[in-house]
Amino acid sequence: MSLTSTSCSPRPPRAPPGDPPKVSAQPETSAVVKLNVGGEIFTTTVSTLRKIPGSRLADMFCTSAKVSTKEDGEGRFFIDRPGTYFGPILDYLRSGQVPKQHIPEVYREAQFFEITPLVKLLEDTPQIFGEQVARKQFLLRVPSYGENLELMVRLARAEAVAARHSHVLVCAARTEEDAAHCADSLRVLEANKRLVVKFGPWKAAPAIRDLLDSVQMDIEAQGYQVAYDYCSKKTFQPKTGAQEYFYTFRFTWW
Repeated sequence: MSLTSTSCSPRPPRAPPGDPPKVSAQPETSAVVKLNVGGEIFTTTVSTLRKIPGSRLADMFCTSAKVSTKEDGEGRFFIDRPGTYFGPILDYLRSGQVPKQHIPEVYREAQFFEITPLVKLLEDTPQIFGEQVARKQFLLRVPSYGENLELMVRLARAEAVAARHSHVLVCAARTEEDAAHCADSLRVLEANKRLVVKFGPWKAAPAIRDLLDSVQMDIEAQGYQVAYDYCSKKTFQPKTGAQEYFYTFRFTWW
């Protein structure tokens, strides 16, 4: 089964009487096709796959394809994406049904296949709206947030040799005033050559605990088991008035 020479343009006119019919590789848009998406088998029509003109999925079945379409051993079109989340996309193309489950995962796949109307609908759901508009916009206002996450993971892994837990010291200061309260404690840490990951200040409403919850959420999303709490006296004793800004993140390895 091949659509490599198909087109999204209208079919050519019928040959005049007497001329032999020309064989074309282009199927009818109502032609039934089988798809193997990440090992899951789907049956649909070409017209359904081309429902959103200009999308990556539609282009897979056009001559002007930006992405080539391969076949599996049974001659089915093979798409190397998670099949679990392709089904809801196919349902949307068939009937306009908006997914109710696995919203973040379906959203990611809708973005990949460039199903723009579905992407916009999913962005209005509480899950995606809250993540994209609220939390991520907040984190964009936290200087060096992504770099600090990477540093925390590197420090934790460096301490993990022959240990069950790793501990990473974090200082979080929401305002310039908070940062001033932390200054003396940070100087002590620097003098003792203790490593600390510093977040802030930031110009947004969320509090320090909101930031720390986001840090925990994003590290756990990478597959790590992590928790945080106020810095204990055993780990580090901040100066008076600075205790509320210093925390320990504990990574558990086994």
